[in-house]
Amino acid sequence: MTWPPRARRANPMETLRAVFVVCLALAITAVLLPVHLVAQWRRWPLRKTTAQTWHRWVARAMGLRIDIHGAPARAGGHGVLLVANHASWLDIVALGSVAPVSFIAKDDVRDWPVFGLLARLQDSVFVSRNARATTRTQAETIAQRLADGDTIVLFAEGTTSCGNFVYPFKSSLFGALGVGESDRRDDALVQPVAIAYTGVDGIPMGRQSRPLAAWPGDIGIGPHLTRILREGRIDIHVGFGDPITVTPGTNRKRLATETERAVRRMMSALVRGQRPSSAGTQKPLRTAHEES
Repeated sequence: MTWPPRARRANPMETLRAVFVVCLALAITAVLLPVHLVAQWRRWPLRKTTAQTWHRWVARAMGLRIDIHGAPARAGGHGVLLVANHASWLDIVALGSVAPVSFIAKDDVRDWPVFGLLARLQDSVFVSRNARATTRTQAETIAQRLADGDTIVLFAEGTTSCGNFVYPFKSSLFGALGVGESDRRDDALVQPVAIAYTGVDGIPMGRQSRPLAAWPGDIGIGPHLTRILREGRIDIHVGFGDPITVTPGTNRKRLATETERAVRRMMSALVRGQRPSSAGTQKPLRTAHEES
């Protein structure tokens, strides 16, 4: 099978399923949206619960079966940066159903139809990866969100893969933590997260079929969404690794390397049907001074 998989003609039952899922998602949105808008306007913590509930109900409507290994870290009132691999927009639904999270997204996502609105409703942080002049401001915004206790997801590859492997993590994206800045006084918590697609309609996915769920950049969101809605149940495994305490002076390249290795290990285990090993401990990452 090529990547992306070639389109095939859908049978009437698949089309009917897609229409049913869309109608159900609209009904779920109609119920939760008024409550969420009021909570977001008043900045109530309830807005995080309504967003997670929306993802959870929509995931069930779509037939996504999400198995969780480990748990999101807690930082005693401070936020956590979840660093994950990225294969599809389905990653957002999966993670959004597991925990009350916000996402770091490219600024052009803000203007996407439907998905841009959903991203704004979930308090996503929009960043420009080309404008270096705004990097400092963006880092300060994200750092403040983390200080306020938000859990934020960073897709550190900077793009989507076919779901069979993990691209190298971009250390520049870890500037969201102010990693390596001498004026940073507080610690931050980073947790590696692996997302793996393992089955469809009860049939295990292999390397040839796993790209079914992937969303490469050259496929429009509309055709990919339609294809996913026509499919049956999709099995997704989400693994949470050991949290890493990032201290002032931490080398961000080393941080990127450590989290990438952790995600690769978990991803390798999940696609093989194994439970990723995780001691559940919180370990500090050596600083740049300790590395020398």
